[in-house]
Amino acid sequence: MTESASAAPAPAEGERHASWLELFFDLTAVAGVAQLAHLLHGSPGWDDVALYAVMFLAFWTGWMLFTVYGNVSGDEVRTWTVLAGMFGMAVMAASVHGVREDRAGAFALAYILVRSLAGKAWERRGEYVPELPITQLGLGLTPWVVSMWFDGTARYALWALGLAIDLTVMFSVSGTRLTARVDARYAREAREPGPGRRAAAKPEAALMDAPHLGERLGLFQLIVLGEAIAQVVAAASQVEWDAALYAVGAGSFLLLLLLWSLSLRHGADGVPLLAWDVLPVRLVLPPHCFVAGAVAALAAGLGDAVEYPHHPVPQPVRWLLCGSLAVYLAVAGVAALSSGRGVRGTLLLVGPPLAAVLVTAAAARQAGAAHLVWLLVAAAAWTRLVTERRRPERRRPGRRRPGRRGRPARPAP
Repeated sequence: MTESASAAPAPAEGERHASWLELFFDLTAVAGVAQLAHLLHGSPGWDDVALYAVMFLAFWTGWMLFTVYGNVSGDEVRTWTVLAGMFGMAVMAASVHGVREDRAGAFALAYILVRSLAGKAWERRGEYVPELPITQLGLGLTPWVVSMWFDGTARYALWALGLAIDLTVMFSVSGTRLTARVDARYAREAREPGPGRRAAAKPEAALMDAPHLGERLGLFQLIVLGEAIAQVVAAASQVEWDAALYAVGAGSFLLLLLLWSLSLRHGADGVPLLAWDVLPVRLVLPPHCFVAGAVAALAAGLGDAVEYPHHPVPQPVRWLLCGSLAVYLAVAGVAALSSGRGVRGTLLLVGPPLAAVLVTAAAARQAGAAHLVWLLVAAAAWTRLVTERRRPERRRPGRRRPGRRGRPARPAP
């Protein structure tokens, strides 16, 4: 495989890389993702998929907040603050297996702790990130607090409401709007501080380190892909080895390899087919989350498929496999369109494989694991091969892409 022009350039001399503490935090977060995949094992229903999506968004939100905190703070990061966040993420992970019984409250309380620690970290620094409005607007945490007094479906619905509020804020509040709101709020407090109170100091707008953030986002996807391979290996170790299993195992490995190539060699920030510096951070983070969640769900489906090398794959597992890859391809299509590939180019890249995956999910009722997995390999391979054939010309040396709002420009490869 050759590297495309949209791949990440080599780090410039003196560029900051992820620290050991940041990598340790990433591994803790992905350990939680691995636990969540168990919610999808067996024959998951739509309620299982919905609960997985809500809990994955919670894990990813906690990870993202501390990732941005470390990105902005650099050497000034408070180690104990990050370690406390890691403890909260570990409690969330340990609560997954019993979340339907008696551990949902522990999961919610740990999430509230993680969000609160991240908010306090920004208060101590006296900064906010214009491209990450939930560092200043914490309305999405309120339903989680309220959920402590509910059980069952009502509790999960409140979790979903809180995360929906955060996503809505992420999409709708631009850095310019957030800065204007912060300026107006502190100007009002300066005029009317209230009896016996002094006006609080206005926080400073903080810029993110673009190469470092891109590396962290890519590393997260890489670790999720590695965890997917681990799940396939663990499942294969429990069944009898024969030619059918070899076919499933080889196909699963090749499928994950293709997703690695699309996300990290032909994408940016861990998002497949995304070019550098074409979207603001607030619009990059949601697709990163969706891609990571889709890969983790696909891993659970591949682990289940290994158990059916000689029999038709059950419908829930078939839809889990195909649906996960369909989400991945859909995000890749949005990223390609945003990167200037045009409607026709984007449809050529993801239209045929997306249609093939959906038809397979609906019609391949008698497909065994090997046939199903290799159909998914063919779908991903189409996008990979077309991407290579239609890659844009490289920019001339010395030219720079315009930086996204709130992020310094990244040097062209």
